[in-house]
Amino acid sequence: MRIAVTGAAGFCGSHLARAAARLGLDVTCHGRRPGPLGRHLPWDATEADPDFTGADLVVHCAAAVADLPPGHPDEAHQHAVNVTGTQRVLRAAAGRPLVHVSSASVYDPRTTAAALTEDHPTHTGHLNAYGRTKAAAEHHALAAGAVVLRPRAVYGPGDPHLLPPLLARARHGLLPLPGPDIPLSLTAVANLTDACLAALGLTTTPPWPPGAYNIADPAPYRRDTALRHVLAAHRRSARILHLPAPLARLAARTTLLPGLTPYTLDLLTRSVVLDLTRAHTQGWHPHHTLTDYHP
Repeated sequence: MRIAVTGAAGFCGSHLARAAARLGLDVTCHGRRPGPLGRHLPWDATEADPDFTGADLVVHCAAAVADLPPGHPDEAHQHAVNVTGTQRVLRAAAGRPLVHVSSASVYDPRTTAAALTEDHPTHTGHLNAYGRTKAAAEHHALAAGAVVLRPRAVYGPGDPHLLPPLLARARHGLLPLPGPDIPLSLTAVANLTDACLAALGLTTTPPWPPGAYNIADPAPYRRDTALRHVLAAHRRSARILHLPAPLARLAARTTLLPGLTPYTLDLLTRSVVLDLTRAHTQGWHPHHTLTDYHP
C-alpha cells in the first residue's frame, strides 16, 4: 500500500513518513525538499496540484507555520500554502482516504470552557494569520469529507517552532514567563503520527469517520512543570520568573522579551485543554508524554 505525505521534509511530515515506513507502507514524499525516506516527488503548494498517481492514502502535513504579526508581507504566502495548497491537495486526492493535519490554533481563543471540544467556534478570533489560514484550509477539507486532526503545540525531536524560541529566552539562569502557572494541552509528535495512521485504519479499524478530532497527550500539563522538564532534557538550568501578563505584553513590544508575539503570549498565558473524547471513541489513545521527550 502506498501513502502520499505532503510536507514530508518538515517536522511533522518527516516523523509521519518514518512511522508509515515502519508499518511497511511505500512512502511517497511530496514537497519542495526530499523527505527522510521513500520516493520524492517535487511539489510547490503555491504552484500546482501534487501528483498522487498510484497512492492509496494521503496525509496532508504541508503548511506555512510562521507566527506572523498582523500586516506582515508574508501573510499572502501563508494563505497560498495553507489554503490554496490544501485545495490543490483535495483536488488531487480525488476521493482517496485523506487525513488533513490542522491545528488547535483554529479555535476562537475567547472561551471559559474547562476543555475544548471540536464544536468550539473556529470562524473568528484568531490571533495570527496561521490560525486564520488553517481554519480556512480545514473548512475545505471538512467539506471534502477528510479526517481533520487538531493537535496543539506539537513538540518532539527536531521541533523547529515551539521549544527553540522558549529555550532561547532562558538567559542568565532565568526564564521569564508571562502570567501565573496554568494547565495546558501539548501534543507529542509521536501521538500525532499515531493518530494519522489510526485515522486511516492502519493501526485501528475501521478508519475514522470524516470530521474534526482533537489530538493531544493523555492529560494536560502544568505549564511550569512542562518547561522545567524541557529545560532538564536540554541540560539547561534556569529559574522560572513569573511576570504579570500586562508587563509581559509591554515587554514584548520592546527587546526585553524578544520573539514574544501575541500568539506566544496567548500560548503561555491562556489555559487551553483539549477534550479527546471524540478520538477516544474511535479506539485511539495517546501513549507518549513529555517523560519520553529527548531533543
